[in-house]
Amino acid sequence: MDVRNFLKRLKLATGIGIKGETLVYEWIQAHPGEFKHLSADRIASIAQLGKTRTAFCQDFISDDLNQRIERHADLGWLSIVDPEYPEMLKESFQPPIGLFYRGNIALLTATHLLAVIGTRTPTAYAYDCLEALLPEVVADQVVVVSGLARGIDSMSHRLTLNLGGHSIGVIGTGLDVTYPRENARLQDYMATHELVLSEYPRDAYGQKFHFVERNRIIAGLVETLLVIEAKKKSGTLITASLALQNNRNVLAVPGKITDLFSQGCNELIRAGAQPTLTAADIMAEFRGNLN
Repeated sequence: MDVRNFLKRLKLATGIGIKGETLVYEWIQAHPGEFKHLSADRIASIAQLGKTRTAFCQDFISDDLNQRIERHADLGWLSIVDPEYPEMLKESFQPPIGLFYRGNIALLTATHLLAVIGTRTPTAYAYDCLEALLPEVVADQVVVVSGLARGIDSMSHRLTLNLGGHSIGVIGTGLDVTYPRENARLQDYMATHELVLSEYPRDAYGQKFHFVERNRIIAGLVETLLVIEAKKKSGTLITASLALQNNRNVLAVPGKITDLFSQGCNELIRAGAQPTLTAADIMAEFRGNLN
């Protein structure tokens, strides 16, 4: 078994989470080639597993896991040791040891990726902002990344595609699950013609912590992140915070101080995010490096 398939087995095993996977990958980096000799019990020790240790050890050597791996054979698998794995993501906070995907993996090699995120219940102002900001960005072949969620996410994907651009969706469920259901056609289209990424196995339904974990991938993939409408306390601001931790450019569209969905953006600007008033403000983050 080579290391990329070992990491796939680790990703699909039960009883180990992102922290444990990261610890095992770091051990592999420090001990190249020695992963082939690791027992399940030794892996559990490296991953610092507690209550889930027994479940992991039993599952890691089980026929059930072998069958699970077979069920994922038709999905793309991008491991952290593959040359195609994005360097920016690899350098980010807790990069996933691997991602399942459907679609055009070459989109990850685009010169510039822009995340567009925000509230799931946007106002008309948000769409007006997107219509004003995205055309020039898309025309310069910047790939738009978002989370295929309700609201700003799906609006960003759809407008980008309508403009003839390319988009990447990062989801918090398995690739065979759509959340919310209203985005099923959009997700299917993107999985065929664009790119959809997930670190979760088939049949995995979205749990609350999945979307926080998903957000770190969005923040890690991109050079620049744009926030359009967000409450003062929201998952959007968590993603923006992760982007700042990754030393990425964070932009925010300002709004009225009395508007609930502008409070988060205004707070980001006060904290140092770049206010975004025109498409030129976004392009300034890429200018000089664009092809």
